Amino acid sequence: MELKLYDTLTREKRVFNPIDPARVRMYVCGPTVYDFAHIGNARPVIVFDVLFRLLRHIYGEKHVTYVRNITDVDDKINARAAERGVSIRDLTEETYRNFKADVAALGCLEPTVEPRATEHIDEMKLLIERLVASGHAYVAEDNVLFNVPSMPDYGRLSKRPLDEMIAGARVEVAPYKKDPQDFVLWKPSKPGEPGWPSPCGIVTPGRPGWHIECSAMSWKHLGETFDIHGGGIDLVFPHHENEIAQSRCAFSTSVMANYWMHNGFLQVEGEKMSKSLGNFFTIRELLQTDKFGSQKWPGDVLRLAMLMTHYRAPLDFKIDRLQEAQQKIRLWERLLLDLTMWDFRGLPPSPELLDILADDLNTPEVLTFVSRQENTSQISQETMQQFGTDLCFLGLAPDIVQKLYDETDEERARRQEELSRAIRDVKDATRKLNSLRIATSVSRGLVPAQVEALIAARTAARAAKDFKESDRIRDELAAMGVVLKDSKDGTTWEIAR
Repeated sequence: MELKLYDTLTREKRVFNPIDPARVRMYVCGPTVYDFAHIGNARPVIVFDVLFRLLRHIYGEKHVTYVRNITDVDDKINARAAERGVSIRDLTEETYRNFKADVAALGCLEPTVEPRATEHIDEMKLLIERLVASGHAYVAEDNVLFNVPSMPDYGRLSKRPLDEMIAGARVEVAPYKKDPQDFVLWKPSKPGEPGWPSPCGIVTPGRPGWHIECSAMSWKHLGETFDIHGGGIDLVFPHHENEIAQSRCAFSTSVMANYWMHNGFLQVEGEKMSKSLGNFFTIRELLQTDKFGSQKWPGDVLRLAMLMTHYRAPLDFKIDRLQEAQQKIRLWERLLLDLTMWDFRGLPPSPELLDILADDLNTPEVLTFVSRQENTSQISQETMQQFGTDLCFLGLAPDIVQKLYDETDEERARRQEELSRAIRDVKDATRKLNSLRIATSVSRGLVPAQVEALIAARTAARAAKDFKESDRIRDELAAMGVVLKDSKDGTTWEIAR
């Protein structure tokens, strides 16, 4: 199987060759924790969860590191905490917990590492000081700014003309800037804002700019250069462009990441999502309220609706698409009802599914392949088990089946031990009950040895194909209140209730 990924930097689909197959590394920009994540935030979480699952299958779970950061220092966080009258720490902790719960409901695995910006201030300051020392950044009025003209090929990722980059940078216009494109690496903290001792000899306490946070966290956990950097298409400029500038100039490397992947925009019912239009929905609202389509939408339905569109294409989030996904999920639940007692951990996904998915995460075609297995009129148990495995691999199986598939070796051993214990308890209880019934029957004149002799005679009659005699003995035993149970291991008996 050959994995191909579309690289935004080169604008082409490329064969994926990791720097080190024993340590495949991926970084994806995570949430800024000031409010509930909206449905647009859910798309990259789901997209890169699918890629994470595929990479783990190809290279092994222990050989893939997936880093998704948490931005917990930001102007929006400061403003929301002040608005609610709570501490910044309380706000970010509450929002982080909500985010974790919401993405878990979408069937997403936890990333390998989930670093917080506030825990990497030292790394940010080190990067800033390196950039100043190398002439790529400068200090101005207690700010540290990246000097964009110092990097000749700045803008390769977004490929925007200079005037568009200046207009789209959204950076503060300040007289102390050497160039309009220059962006903040570090700025002084205002009263009441979080602050840390500043780098580069600045006396005033300050805090980092947004872009330097991701450069520092990816460096700390993945190294100076790594394999994949992902996020939404809206992050290409200025965020990812500035990450590249910071990291490449700090480490004198030709690339920051070898592959840049971006999912397309999301709109709702054909319109851009916005609060002013009344079509702005959080993941939590979709999961727990009837604000969209007059019903709640389960996490697996939301996940399937997302995967029905290729990740690079714009996604129109529509009620009829959710209804279609819900009907599909309900069908799968009925088909997989009998899988809940099967032990299929370790069964690999279908080779055809993997080949399709390896072509730049072609989830719409994968779902077409999966749907071919829905005709159960002539389906074998093995095929149904493979069907369940494929859905589990995509994070789309019913919860009880998905839990069996995702359980660790320790959880599986514990479950099997609990099941064995329960079976032993049932057998012990059955033996005690039968002993009590036999004792009761003896007291009424029924002798177990006589029953055993009759059963032996019936077995001999059946072996001789004298079915008339074997039926007569069965009826005689039934008249005595004895119920026979035939199996491949022989015949057992019990007293009728």
